[in-house]
Amino acid sequence: MILIFGGTTEGRLAAEVCEQAGKQFFYSTKSALQDVPLHNGQRLTGPMTAADIERFCQDKGIEAIIDAAHPFAEGLHEAIANLYLPVIRLQRPPIQLPESVIVCSDWADALSRLQADCPRCLLALSGVNTISRLRSYWQTHATYFRILRREESIAKAEAEGFPADRLLFYNDALTLPSQAEEETLMKQIGCDAIITKMSGESGGFSAKEEAARTLGIKVYAVMPPRTPANWIYVTGRHGLRRAIERLVPTFFPLHTGLTTGACATAAVSAAMQSLLYGQLPEEAHFALPDGEVLTIPVEAEAGGVATVTKDFSDDPDVTRGCRITARVRPTPNRHALSAHPQPLPGEGSVRFLQGEGVGRVTLPGLGIPVGEPAINPTPRQMMTDTVRSFTDQDIDITISVANGEALAERTFNHKVGVVGGISIIGTSGIVSPLSNEAFIESIGRELEVARAIGCDAIGLASGKRGEEALLQMEPSLRVVHYGNFIGESLKRAHKLGFHRAVIGIMIGKAVKLAEGHLDTHSHKVAMNKEFLCEVAQSAGVDNAMAILDSITMARELWNLMPQAFFDRIHELCLQHCRSVFPNNDLQIHLICDSQA
Repeated sequence: MILIFGGTTEGRLAAEVCEQAGKQFFYSTKSALQDVPLHNGQRLTGPMTAADIERFCQDKGIEAIIDAAHPFAEGLHEAIANLYLPVIRLQRPPIQLPESVIVCSDWADALSRLQADCPRCLLALSGVNTISRLRSYWQTHATYFRILRREESIAKAEAEGFPADRLLFYNDALTLPSQAEEETLMKQIGCDAIITKMSGESGGFSAKEEAARTLGIKVYAVMPPRTPANWIYVTGRHGLRRAIERLVPTFFPLHTGLTTGACATAAVSAAMQSLLYGQLPEEAHFALPDGEVLTIPVEAEAGGVATVTKDFSDDPDVTRGCRITARVRPTPNRHALSAHPQPLPGEGSVRFLQGEGVGRVTLPGLGIPVGEPAINPTPRQMMTDTVRSFTDQDIDITISVANGEALAERTFNHKVGVVGGISIIGTSGIVSPLSNEAFIESIGRELEVARAIGCDAIGLASGKRGEEALLQMEPSLRVVHYGNFIGESLKRAHKLGFHRAVIGIMIGKAVKLAEGHLDTHSHKVAMNKEFLCEVAQSAGVDNAMAILDSITMARELWNLMPQAFFDRIHELCLQHCRSVFPNNDLQIHLICDSQA
């Protein structure tokens, strides 16, 4: 059983992640202001003392706590720390502070700096609970406080003796002010300094800081209090789920994993520390394509070498447990090494070399030049960004995979022209388990949650790219990932009473669906060129088979076939989907791969 302390944007995210398990959990907030849709979660509202929390955890058999509360909720953090239960701290991603910001380690430090600088007029954007902390300053200096327009907040300000005519109020308790609104307020009162908590992006820090910087106003930022070092710290949904899977293994029916691209990126991060600083870290930090930073175990060696053992997910995967090694070196004279003179867009001066067990591209269509190591564009960008976070030097990266050539024999690499080893792949960095009954059940649970909170329409996408495309079209659409199980997803959506479904599908899955395969997993069905030839001929393509014989990946069709071909594919996809989602509004969007 899991207990979440929320009331924040991070708390809402924690609830969304836990809902995916389809099991009961608890979500606790101090007030009832936050509206969080819960289906499996049970809401707890009202302040809890340390004794209340301890008693609740004992009574309910709580196995782990997710602390997603405000970073300045000191009392709550202390109470949780004394429970001796495992704690996951879902914290706000760090913000790069401009040099102009005056960083204060705590409130005593802030008072000292204010007394020394003595700004003419101070605007405190740190909340009603900090009126008492800044008492010795505002009693003798012109100071305004902005607080929530709530009876308890106003009463607390009055009890502290703060002048009522110096109180300002948020226009909307649930909506953070924009930068323009912050600028208007600062101009209105004529302040020359602001003080605020270092509350992160979701706490509105950037809007305050940027507004003040635009107006030439000093910014004092108070850092949040420290929390215990033995907590597990994560900054997003993927890290949170992985931490829960580790602490409470039975909570989720299936476990996620990391792509070969993510593992290679972590290895590059550790290898760079070894190369540049002589450090041999046991853990490496790296960023996923969506910006979330993960931390995983590594084995670093001297001289710019590090290895990651690919962790398991519950998806059948030939690379489970394989060892991926990164070796980084300053690039020698480019004129002396001209095997790959043309870097991919965005690579800059980072070059990728083929290591043992990594395949080499021999055919076009993969988004990688022929002759290059089979490291896909997204992992290349992840590794390039990682290198750039350390240095501007020209760097060579060699990725190797132990036993990779033998592993490749159990993949479809030979069909797409990758020889000599496996491919380093992954568009999100995360491997979601796609290939068994439990994943279908997890789709059902997500659909149930969406229906329970009042959604009449549902978006269905195979993964991250499809979801992004659908949300660009309809930002308010709730999107569930179907992986490969289009038919099962539509059947369950129909059974739950959704009246509208919007599907985003990449062309590789679309050509399988068009043939009637409602489960598009590559282990079960491959691209059928004879079927595509019939479709192309019906669209007026005379040399269809010659064109199809020249391709290795379905996404190449975007550049080779007329619109009539895709119209027919779309029509066939609709026809097969209507067999499991009848008499309802059904839309299908073919998503063009950016690498096409």
